[in-house]
Amino acid sequence: MRTTITNDPREAAAFIKRGGVVAFPTETVYGLGANLFDEAAIEKIFVAKGRPQDNPLIAHISSIEQLLHLAGEITPTAHAFIAVFFPGPLTIILPKAAGVPSAATAGLETIGVRMPRHPQAHELLRACGSPLAAPSANLSGRPSPTTWQAVAEDLDGRIDAILCGEQTEVGLESTIVDCTGSVPLVLRAGAVTLEQLRTVVSATTLAVPNLAGAIRSPGTHHRHYSPQARVMLVDDSRLADDGPTAAYIGLDPPPPKQEFALQYVCSGLDDYAHELFRFFRICDEAKISVIYCQTVAEAGLGLALMDRMRRAADH
Repeated sequence: MRTTITNDPREAAAFIKRGGVVAFPTETVYGLGANLFDEAAIEKIFVAKGRPQDNPLIAHISSIEQLLHLAGEITPTAHAFIAVFFPGPLTIILPKAAGVPSAATAGLETIGVRMPRHPQAHELLRACGSPLAAPSANLSGRPSPTTWQAVAEDLDGRIDAILCGEQTEVGLESTIVDCTGSVPLVLRAGAVTLEQLRTVVSATTLAVPNLAGAIRSPGTHHRHYSPQARVMLVDDSRLADDGPTAAYIGLDPPPPKQEFALQYVCSGLDDYAHELFRFFRICDEAKISVIYCQTVAEAGLGLALMDRMRRAADH
């Protein structure tokens, strides 16, 4: 398959209308989209990514009207979150409507829906005229792509087209909140923080992982977001061991005497989230054997950062 590289959302939409799959930028990471109501196209997403069939996809919409066709019910807590955070990096899980293909939800009776605020994503969705089922545009288990070049590295020749944009704004996947019950449950931390959600619905709670049950949310496989290098978490930058095939990323600079093959000192949590997955891929290109990641406090965006780093470290 020849993968077309384009910066025209209408050209990208034409591939999707013909049953193809297209990578596109969002404010979180690049997604890999197909018409949500085309089961054959959805199957192409799983094949291209090497994604397990039990891992549900997120529906991306351009309007609330489209949400009405996907959800069997919009619960009161969902209404509250939508009013504040749509469009944006928040995915809401709701009971699915009868017409939603089971292939998009991994057989679950629920569906995750979000409305991206990224201009190109919005243009693509409008041009397609239908919701898109879209996980991250990477090979399954690899770091999520924050640049179109990272998409090409993983999926060139495996998908129909890549809609090119700039490096993504957030750098981490969307927050996922289950709104099917009386208490909203955060299944995956992201850019919309637990603290922000609680300003809207104070009872919002961080879910306890259920490793034995069905996967209710994308990105919650235990091993995920992993570079080829071994990822090691360190509380203090001084605990990282330097060397010709070692790399370091964190908020604090390592001691001057330490020499890493690659290092990136982040200016803050936003910068850390923005650069983490890109740094992982740069390290892979440089044949780094171990990446030291400095831990952060699990508050605000730090909760999502620590989630991604722990999963990447679980080789």
